[in-house]
Amino acid sequence: MLVNSSKIIGTPVLSLHVTGKIAETTQPIIDPHNLKIVAFYLAGPLVGKDEVGDILDVRYIREFSDLGMIVNSYDDFTTREDALRLEKFLDYNYTPIGKKVVTKKGTKLGKVIDYTLDPNDFQIHQLIIQRPPLKALMDPELVISVKQVVKINDNEIIVKDEEQKIRRESVKEEFVPNFVNPFREQSYAPIQNQNPDELDRK
Repeated sequence: MLVNSSKIIGTPVLSLHVTGKIAETTQPIIDPHNLKIVAFYLAGPLVGKDEVGDILDVRYIREFSDLGMIVNSYDDFTTREDALRLEKFLDYNYTPIGKKVVTKKGTKLGKVIDYTLDPNDFQIHQLIIQRPPLKALMDPELVISVKQVVKINDNEIIVKDEEQKIRRESVKEEFVPNFVNPFREQSYAPIQNQNPDELDRK
């Protein structure tokens, strides 16, 4: 199931160790080369204090449900100084929101006002495009698959010349959890991701 970007901003981050909320997401950190979210900036009472990091690498997210993102503990948070894998993405500071969308021939399609992503791997799948005023009379929004994207720069997203007039389908607000709720059932979510420490050693 795809969800709108608004579903991942301000999302609670829950700890299995303390069985409760320890932070919430603020801004996603995006790899502009493949339009995939690689991490999140965090906010919270202890975030940024007493050596608690303010960045959550998505590799440490055990599960994402209607309750929020589940991690082991504060130890899964990192700082910019320690996040070597994420350093270049932090420098990019990229977001597709607000970017102009044009075709290879230079036709202006509009600007990105939202996007949808798969919460299982945080890959962005669709760009929601607000049309220019004249075109908006007939077709106020376009939904363009990221498969149509051929190039990204600081100001624009360039797509194939074939303009896909796909009307926006509403994304369901309900999110069906795919794990046993550890905060009510007292059982832990299964670990599905590979151990990040093992990834770092490869």
